[in-house]
Amino acid sequence: MMSAALPAEPVEGLPDSLPDSLPDAAALHTASQWQLMRIKFRKHRLAVWSGWVILALYGVATFCEIVAPYSLDQDHLAYMHAPPQRLRWMGPDGVHLWPFVYGLEGVRHPETLRTIYADDHSRTYPLQLFVRGEPYEFWGLIETDIHLFGVAEGGTLFLLGTDAVGRDMLTRIIYGSRISLTVGLIGVALSFTFGLLIGAVSGYYGGWVDNMIQRLIEVLRSFPSIPLWMALSASLPADWSPLKVYFGITVVLSFLGWTGLARVVRGKILSLREEDYATAALLAGASQGRVMVRHLLPGFASHIIVSLTLTLPNMILGETALSFLGLGLRPPITSWGVLLKEAQNVQAVALQPWLLTPALFVIIAVLAFNFVGDGLRDAADPYSR
Repeated sequence: MMSAALPAEPVEGLPDSLPDSLPDAAALHTASQWQLMRIKFRKHRLAVWSGWVILALYGVATFCEIVAPYSLDQDHLAYMHAPPQRLRWMGPDGVHLWPFVYGLEGVRHPETLRTIYADDHSRTYPLQLFVRGEPYEFWGLIETDIHLFGVAEGGTLFLLGTDAVGRDMLTRIIYGSRISLTVGLIGVALSFTFGLLIGAVSGYYGGWVDNMIQRLIEVLRSFPSIPLWMALSASLPADWSPLKVYFGITVVLSFLGWTGLARVVRGKILSLREEDYATAALLAGASQGRVMVRHLLPGFASHIIVSLTLTLPNMILGETALSFLGLGLRPPITSWGVLLKEAQNVQAVALQPWLLTPALFVIIAVLAFNFVGDGLRDAADPYSR
């Protein structure tokens, strides 16, 4: 006589029912490489937040004329070297529902004869959105005078202080982000093009072509980066316009940036060119160029993206270093390096420490790119969890 089947006991450690939010296993097995990378990247919270920081920086750089409270060349001679103003919520009449700033009043110090600024509590200026101020041309196309935020006429809004001629530091940093961040993009684009093509040719064809390219890379990498960048920057003609200097610096920055990527691409091509799918493509009548572009390079595209993400901070630091040393971009071009050059004396550090604020933005941008690159590297690694 057969006994009745006993009800299955729940297995210890497993939930009674699986949650609906778990991804479908079949969908994961059929997902493409890019879909798997996206799923793994979203698990890296620090990289995701750093990605939003990078998008915010480039958004500000794109709309810098609108975001900046003043125009780039607007000076306030009555407020030279004014310290940063604080946004306040508490006033003499109680708590305010909207932030405001006090008026600034300059007083001559009786001993040092320096101008010292103090808050004038009798004047309050609430922060306003989409205010009218100094006119400007957005990207040189649309003329308007609307700024994202500011204060009413008669007040000042120096959230990061002013420089030696009374120009708002926050405005100059916002305008400088367009130059410093796009120099990295253009430099990486050039390095990407050179490194990808030269590395692919070196690894695929081999022989004397590979030897010649590798010896050239070794010679270029034997030079110290900063002194070589300084020499190439100093070779730019002094009578060049700021636009020509800008593009000249991007070429200088990308002159050595392609060598590392070329080495990586060469190594990957050497390991993939003997694979069965590459041989099958050749036997099917595909040309060597098509095999290299359509079959070999996409096989490690994720690694290339990670390398490019990690190269961008080096480009930004290179431009900042050259401009700080006076061999990079020069006024009237405004970049973070140019702004730091104005604060390279001990007096500025001791008396006007807010002039070093551009260094904080350089650090934030470099850290954000490094965290995003670290997240992409983990997402592209098939053995990472």
